[in-house]
Amino acid sequence: MNLISFIRERTGFSERGIENTVKLLNEDSTIPFISRYRKEMTGNMDEVQILQISKIKSDFEEIQKRKESVLKSIEEQGALTSELKTKIENCFDLSLLEDYYLPYKKKRKTRAVTAKENGLEPLAKIIMKQDTIHDLNALATRYLSGQVRTIEEALQGARDIIAEWLNENEFIRSKIRRVFQQTAIIESKIIKTKEKEEAARKFSNYFDFSESLKRSPSHRLLAMIRGEKEGFLRVKVSVDTEEVLGIIKRAVLKTRQKEIEEQIILSIKDSFSRLLEPSLSNEIFQEAKRGADQTAVQVFSSNLKQLLLQPPLGEKRILAIDPGYKSGCKVVCLDEHGDLLHNDTLYPHAPQKATNEAVKKLRSLVNAYKIEAISIGNGTASRETEYLIQSIAFDRPLKVFVVNEAGASVYSASKLAREEFPSYDVTVRGAVSIGRRLSDPLAELVKIEPKSIGVGQYQHDVDQILLKNELDTVVVSCVNSVGVNLNTASKALLSYVSGIGEKIAENIVAYRSENGAFTSRQELKKVARLGEKAFQQASAFLRIPNAKNPLDNSAVHPESYSVVEKIAKDLGVKVGELVQNKEEIQKIKIKDYITAETGLLTLEDIIKELEKPGLDPRNKVKVFAFDPSLKSIGDLRTGMKIPGIITNITNFGCFVDIGIKENGLVHISNICKEFISDISSVIQLHQQVEVKVVDVDMDRKRIQLSMTD
Repeated sequence: MNLISFIRERTGFSERGIENTVKLLNEDSTIPFISRYRKEMTGNMDEVQILQISKIKSDFEEIQKRKESVLKSIEEQGALTSELKTKIENCFDLSLLEDYYLPYKKKRKTRAVTAKENGLEPLAKIIMKQDTIHDLNALATRYLSGQVRTIEEALQGARDIIAEWLNENEFIRSKIRRVFQQTAIIESKIIKTKEKEEAARKFSNYFDFSESLKRSPSHRLLAMIRGEKEGFLRVKVSVDTEEVLGIIKRAVLKTRQKEIEEQIILSIKDSFSRLLEPSLSNEIFQEAKRGADQTAVQVFSSNLKQLLLQPPLGEKRILAIDPGYKSGCKVVCLDEHGDLLHNDTLYPHAPQKATNEAVKKLRSLVNAYKIEAISIGNGTASRETEYLIQSIAFDRPLKVFVVNEAGASVYSASKLAREEFPSYDVTVRGAVSIGRRLSDPLAELVKIEPKSIGVGQYQHDVDQILLKNELDTVVVSCVNSVGVNLNTASKALLSYVSGIGEKIAENIVAYRSENGAFTSRQELKKVARLGEKAFQQASAFLRIPNAKNPLDNSAVHPESYSVVEKIAKDLGVKVGELVQNKEEIQKIKIKDYITAETGLLTLEDIIKELEKPGLDPRNKVKVFAFDPSLKSIGDLRTGMKIPGIITNITNFGCFVDIGIKENGLVHISNICKEFISDISSVIQLHQQVEVKVVDVDMDRKRIQLSMTD
């Protein structure tokens, strides 16, 4: 099986589409570039399909690399038969491949190795042959030596060798592996000495718990793993021992001679309890953990995508407030581009209660800096600050927004924040981030490590490499789907553009500082280290508002500019007169421009861009208001219906901000009346919803909500 057939078997995609996609990936083309500008080559595959091909390609390459290593190792031992070589070359299952390799793997000094060194392998072979033996003890006596002093030691050594043979038998391992995959039970129990500890209470559901491993959802499995990691739980995976022993007996036992049967059954039991069970239970557990990790990462990825693609307010003058009590409210004023104009600290809340002074200052700042909107962080004192702002009679109309400030403290202490604001402390930087999140959430959130944004489940328990790769892929996808203003984008934002890494992003910002704003996409070629390949991959995702060539502010790729120029010439207009000119665009006979280089799919995309160049795919921002009567959990009553905003989505439900310190949980069963398998298909992050209070646990500060009534 070659790479193309390997991918096709797992996806069902067309062979030509796979071949071309693999070719483009091998040429270091990025997924956003391939999906947007090579549609004819891929057969119009989207980013998800291309990413799937990329992952399967990596899996294939990993298997091939491992096969080469295994073959080399066995060959060096002089044990590589043509039959074994064929089996390994035709194997595309890593577990089975490791089974093939197991007998040849370099081992630490096992009991079987010691027994072989003591000359007991011939005895083990005789027993395993299961021919009639008239006197087993007499036979064993022949193998006594300085190292093997008794008949029982000889028989024990032979059993150790047989146990290892059974463990290394690929047929037996495959059969037992299937039993584990189908019937394994995961169990967790509290460590008795930890039961009374306060920190153990969060794992109380798992103090004495068991369920089918294959049916254990991601969040439960990861919760048990965390409980074990923190030292409160013991977790194990098990199967029906008698069922497994029966499988091995049926596979190897063929004698009816009691003495031989007894030795083999003892070997079978020892092999399973000492070798097979620990190995395969760990393998199946790790397989389940990988599945749970993948599910959790998918939830996180979906949430992150929704968060990054939140509606932007756009280029507005914003007054941002990072609320607080004793330390005060940090206030900053930002211009249309997010640049800091002014910062201050006000103390309108307890203990200082300098409310009048704060009101006067806020009115003055709004007027002085021509503020158009106010952004309030949703942390401590957020509701009180929102009430204060809403009560002020400003001299100009203002929209007031409460924004999620998760990760703002991470940004404010980062190297990037220090580079942006070397003269200001973390409180000012945090307030600036809160303001910029309103004007352009994507541009601001890319400055924070994705897993620090706080929209996942068990993100610290999953495979961190998997998490980083998946989340980086999401950020890249979002940045390139929106497009980036070449003349205002930060280094962090530019680094996620197709074909541009951190170093080239740094060089773009340096070029901009030295030479002023870019006037055309072609000017990118003057940036250090930005060669033809990077230009091909990146240029169409970069926008230049008010550029001389209007196509430089669109998603039309520079390689297609000549097509647009030909269309304009045929219509007797200039390119600038064609852009957003519905009447002229309707005259275009699209099929007249199909060539070997430019297909119908590309032409259709070009027409869409001419109609609405650089269209932002994000929705418009909406103002939202919490229930003003709610100030704390004590104000909640069962049956109340209140507005809220979804702040996090997990496998088991979603968390809703209802305007107090504690978020409420809507269990998946209470999201809608119908059964749902994919929670993200029904709800979205930051969706404004009405919820009903189902239960309030004052002791544990937990709120149960419903969206079905």
